[in-house]
Amino acid sequence: MTWLDINSFGFLVVFLATAFLVGELLVKGRGLFALLGVALMAMYFSHHIDTTTSLWVIVLYAAGILLILLDGKVFSDGTVAIMGIVLMIAGVGVAAPGWMYGVLASMGVVLGAASSLGFLKVFPRRELWTKITLRDRLSGEEGYNSMNQAYGELVGKLGRAETDFRPTGTAVIDGEPYSATSGGLWVTKGQEIEVVKVDGTQIRVRPVASASEENDSSNETDASDEERYL
Repeated sequence: MTWLDINSFGFLVVFLATAFLVGELLVKGRGLFALLGVALMAMYFSHHIDTTTSLWVIVLYAAGILLILLDGKVFSDGTVAIMGIVLMIAGVGVAAPGWMYGVLASMGVVLGAASSLGFLKVFPRRELWTKITLRDRLSGEEGYNSMNQAYGELVGKLGRAETDFRPTGTAVIDGEPYSATSGGLWVTKGQEIEVVKVDGTQIRVRPVASASEENDSSNETDASDEERYL
């Protein structure tokens, strides 16, 4: 396999091997990706390893793969996976016959690992790094729920219109600005408002004057009803 002495071919072999091996960890490749990756790396290491480097470079590369798997199954924060990539780079770099060859082979590891993400668009993914997704979702839900609770406590509070409401605007309540709606009621800047309803993060307000006007109107209606019955 003298063709493996050519830098570009060495890069290609490492690139494909790493893409297949890491891809097998990301998607359900039914073992095919793993077989292709192992076969390619076996060609690479069997051609370059001698008595000087020995088999420990293979152990470095294999340990890197295991660290990536461990990160996906246990830690799910990417730190251990990065250490695994470093070990893989060290494995192929030490086994390379020259520094330029080693640089290209190391690039093959990095680009191959990055390219393996493309398999996620085609093949069903494995349940790795699910803790990150779950943690982000839970954090988002907790933040949204806490925001809803904080907004819900605004009901009944008084504030002041920071802008005209047509029908949406900005109101200052307890010294904090909030985006709100008046539900079609005309509210001018500087007018005192009251929070009457909160739906999720949507705040509905009304001018305080309108509340008194409604009471007056209600009283007038009651009075007219009494007069009619009399």
